[in-house]
Amino acid sequence: MRNIVALDAPSNLGLRPPAPGTVPGVYKLAGALRENGIVRRLGALEGGVVVPPRYDRGDWQEGDGVFNAAALAAYTVRLADRIERHVRAGEFALVLGGDCSIQLGAALALRRVGRFGLAAVDASADFRHPGNSRSVGAAGGEELALATGRGQEDLTDLDGLRPYLRDEDVRLLGGRDAFADDRAELAALKIANVTVGELRAWGVDDVVRGCVRGLEIPQLDGFWVHLDADVLDPSVMPAVDSPDADGLFPDELLALLRPLLASPACVGMNVTIYDPDLDPDGTAGALLTDLVVAAFAQS
Repeated sequence: MRNIVALDAPSNLGLRPPAPGTVPGVYKLAGALRENGIVRRLGALEGGVVVPPRYDRGDWQEGDGVFNAAALAAYTVRLADRIERHVRAGEFALVLGGDCSIQLGAALALRRVGRFGLAAVDASADFRHPGNSRSVGAAGGEELALATGRGQEDLTDLDGLRPYLRDEDVRLLGGRDAFADDRAELAALKIANVTVGELRAWGVDDVVRGCVRGLEIPQLDGFWVHLDADVLDPSVMPAVDSPDADGLFPDELLALLRPLLASPACVGMNVTIYDPDLDPDGTAGALLTDLVVAAFAQS
């Protein structure tokens, strides 16, 4: 049994302000899950905190590229340093975010080690880039594009290792069927993606088993799991910045996560986007903690 190491990455650098003069509350995610006992319940080792730079978009305007880019680049390198250390030691890195831009830290760390895959359990592909959108700016909605080498060089070519992930090594699970228009580009690039409707039609168990087989191939040194809380239906997880309808329910998410985390090729996972500011009674945070803990408990 590998040691689980809990590492906090409380960055909100990749999200737009929820209202003028405010900052996104996702930086409180790690603290909320810790208050729900996630470290104790998993028997995890303490990995500490990678403190992010100050959230400050300055005089950024639409069309200026990714905001907070310099801070994001510096933070990605520092987070990668910490994740890399645990992966090389054979430990399972559980990174508590944060917005989805923290995935860049994991992707860079793994690229330093070898060739790794990604299973992204997320309501959207986070694949916005200058080739398909005029509204590039928030790295939290662009991290997969950046990790696969699409976008500005100061974020896509850190350590001279562009791309951190190869298109064919990515699996997207749990996207909303309403976002189907985005899938043509992904299909052309051979980025496998399965929507909520397809998961239900084809069977979660069969889909995830196929996903794991595809990530356990000899060409890969392992894979990482990216969990965005917005993959859950807003009836159970309203505390996210984009609570889109028709998401997964807890039992479905658990059925997805368990086989992924049980694979000996899985080296870590990050948890992102839950915002305690949007969860005044803590119900959604307690649910998310319960799901992550249960996902590690193999039946």
